[in-house]
Amino acid sequence: MIETHATIDQFLTRYAHDVEAAVREAAAREIVPRWRRLAAHEVDRKTGPHDVVTDADREAERRLTAELPRLLPGSVVVGEEGVHADPSSYEAIRGDAPVWIVDPVDGTRQFVRGETGYCTLVALALHGVVQASWTYAPALGLLATAVRGQGARLDGEPLRSGSPEPGREIRVATSHPDFTTDEQKRALLGLRTDGVAPRPCGSAGLEYLAVARGELDATAFSWELAWDHAAGLLLAEEAGGAHLTRAGTPFDIRGGNTLPFTAARDEATARRVVELLSAAV
Repeated sequence: MIETHATIDQFLTRYAHDVEAAVREAAAREIVPRWRRLAAHEVDRKTGPHDVVTDADREAERRLTAELPRLLPGSVVVGEEGVHADPSSYEAIRGDAPVWIVDPVDGTRQFVRGETGYCTLVALALHGVVQASWTYAPALGLLATAVRGQGARLDGEPLRSGSPEPGREIRVATSHPDFTTDEQKRALLGLRTDGVAPRPCGSAGLEYLAVARGELDATAFSWELAWDHAAGLLLAEEAGGAHLTRAGTPFDIRGGNTLPFTAARDEATARRVVELLSAAV
């Protein structure tokens, strides 16, 4: 079992490219061949009309679940589809073993519609702290990576989020109303004010990438599922951004956060978004 951050660092130095290769391979074999070619029997619904799953999700996660622990013996996988089958497996995020957090197809609804706005998300965490992440958008030809303390990269080039231009509206991607409680809806209404331009979010992973690239100023999300957030939060953070919950503390992938929370291009923007979310509740 990996017990120290130093050992995780050694693993990443040696095997980060192998993880990238595994992510690319899973997408190439299981996701891309099904994109715009899904048959009706390859698409199912899980908890409701907006919660869809495809054979691409299941098979890509199955492949990654086999490959990633082979690269890092003693590690475990927490994947969206695996947790749907066995909810107790989510508890591994709070355990002592290194954990791979996997969303095989983030933006499944977009994937099913044949759109390009989907990606594969993989994060490696230890004791609730994300150590590295991979965000792969095959239809867009983009791969973003981050290693804690070593920065973020997009297709191998350093990635910096910068800060919003003074005087310009803050662009914020927000949770879909269907996925919010009444209190969270009230909080999100705080963003409907002068100087802020909210819009519904698409794939969470790609919204985080947009923050890291400086194309989006912030997010305001109201759910905690780690596979949607772990990879992107580290990416945004290592690009120079910050993330805060409505309580003013960084988001914890293990849960217990005061929602909604934000990830933003810089700390000042994050604090501004949190102020607006808190003022309306």
